[in-house]
Amino acid sequence: MRNERQLRDEIRLREASLEDAGREHATGELTDADFATIGERENAALELVRTELALRLSATTSSNVGTTPNQPRRRRRSRLIVALVCFALAAGLLVWTNLGFRQAGQSASGGLSLSQSQRVQQLVIEGEADVATGNDVAALSAYEQILAIEPTNVAALTEAGWLDFTAGSASKNATVVARGVSDLHEAVTLAPHSPAPRLYYAIVAASTPGNQALAKKELAVFLTLKPSKAQLLIANPFLRNLGLAG
Repeated sequence: MRNERQLRDEIRLREASLEDAGREHATGELTDADFATIGERENAALELVRTELALRLSATTSSNVGTTPNQPRRRRRSRLIVALVCFALAAGLLVWTNLGFRQAGQSASGGLSLSQSQRVQQLVIEGEADVATGNDVAALSAYEQILAIEPTNVAALTEAGWLDFTAGSASKNATVVARGVSDLHEAVTLAPHSPAPRLYYAIVAASTPGNQALAKKELAVFLTLKPSKAQLLIANPFLRNLGLAG
């Protein structure tokens, strides 16, 4: 079994491979087909490695938590679930980001000029790199720049919505929270058959008072959209809490 350092090294190598492929595609050294093949391969591998790392980190956290009377089992379990969900959600979206342009029924370029498409691709790479390193402010800036170019980009709407929701919740800023929820709802509307934005939106509903029925409804739809194993791993705690676990 690989240790944490080995997993992080593999993540860095595969991210570098994606960045190289993006640059080569932008300059015409890679065809669209070759670029898509590389992206599919590396993104699938990244999903597995990041999920493995998330599980390893959650296990380490569990072993380091004390067992004093002031730290009941339920509280420890809740914290571990939140940590796993936040990490996996932030990292896992890379798998489908390159498909974001197609979710609204558009081609990969979405009608953008070549220079705009190249800029969007560059910002996607920057945003994912910032998410991977925990630089949420820079990541949000990248996704907002994507939305300024292409307001209906589902991947950017989902990432920006999640980042705004988590930042607003942490700072108790209702305006930022509302903006995040709005972006997530827009992503679901634009890509009703994509499991990723549906999962984000359902988790937000499950995390806010009075929205359990909405969360249950959205998760039920999510299960019909053929989610990946990593997405199901993220969803499982919420599915169990809402009585949807099989």
